[in-house]
Amino acid sequence: MQILVLIATLLLLSIVGYEFGRRRVLALAGARVRDLHSRPQYHGLYVALWCVIPGLGAAVVWLVAQPWLSPIIGLPDANGAITAALAAIAGLTGLAMAQRRVAPTLRARIAVERVARVVMIIASTVAILTTFGIILSLLFESLRFFAKVPILDFLFGLRWSPQTAIRADQIGASGAFGAVPLFAGTMLITVIAMCVAVPIGLFSAIYMSEYATPRVRAGVKPMLEILAGVPTVVYGFFAALTVAPFFRGLGESVGIGVSSESALAAGAVMGIMIIPFVSSISDDVMNAVPQSLRDGAYALGATKSETVRQVVLPAALPGIVGGILLAVSRAIGETMIVVMAAGLAANLTANPLQAVTTVTVQIVTLLVGDQEFDSAKTLAAFALGLALFVITLVLNVIALQVVRTYREKYD
Repeated sequence: MQILVLIATLLLLSIVGYEFGRRRVLALAGARVRDLHSRPQYHGLYVALWCVIPGLGAAVVWLVAQPWLSPIIGLPDANGAITAALAAIAGLTGLAMAQRRVAPTLRARIAVERVARVVMIIASTVAILTTFGIILSLLFESLRFFAKVPILDFLFGLRWSPQTAIRADQIGASGAFGAVPLFAGTMLITVIAMCVAVPIGLFSAIYMSEYATPRVRAGVKPMLEILAGVPTVVYGFFAALTVAPFFRGLGESVGIGVSSESALAAGAVMGIMIIPFVSSISDDVMNAVPQSLRDGAYALGATKSETVRQVVLPAALPGIVGGILLAVSRAIGETMIVVMAAGLAANLTANPLQAVTTVTVQIVTLLVGDQEFDSAKTLAAFALGLALFVITLVLNVIALQVVRTYREKYD
């Protein structure tokens, strides 16, 4: 509630400051609006920033000092009215100072753009620091795990059974932490999903971009993108209740044994789920290819299919690879569909008709329960997360290298 009051106060201050600044400069300029250095909107933003920044600064200072000052001056521990009042006083003070500076010759646009640049730098810095924080947290906890389990046993072990005892006197005090079955299961389901998503997504993008009429495109593209908005648990139910029994019945009809929970069912449904990631991005990228390239190909006698194959697709390759990479990352990180359709069994197999599990599923499983946080079973989740991060990083590097190699033809 305290934060909501503060946000409402700062929003009101910004609106009041914007209107004051805009009307003030218009009143000073009179009929000489063209002589203004900056547009009236920038003067309004200038005053609004002078209201919001001091108000936000006062609120932050008070929230930091409140735990120490409240007992001294006898105020309650949390008081949103005081925070909002201090923000309002600081904001109104900034408003009064900014109003005096408003003038037709004020370089308001430059000041506003300077503040916007600082905000963008701060935002990018926060993103970078967050990434470093994630990497360091994974790395430190993974080192604790590797102090208990050798890294070679983890990376090249063929058996995954992380069940460990809570007390030393219990049976099963040590588990097996070979992650190869998890990596194999993750890659198997991802490959199946991409075999479904890439052809369907890419062909649908080519149709919408090059062959479909505007009316058909306006109807088909939103219908495809609806798939991205369906919750993954719904896909999981669909895979467990419809697709998996269908594959099992189909296998029985031809004399092939298919597990009730299989990588094929999970991968196929996951592929359907990530079709929009491939089709939407590929369609947008192909539409961004200059029409002059198509016209040049037609002028040389190329057909539409030849133009798509030899001109549009190579020119749009960087974006298409980016869409496929996004789809691969989405498939690797999926959990719910795998839990409901592929199971939890860590089987080392390349047979898509058998039950397998993935890295993300095991991360969730390891962090659920009453196991102590410093046990090898719990710390294994961080080691799996670090391995997944490295795999994703390698895929990104490979994709960038492929894009750079083929993009040279169009530089």
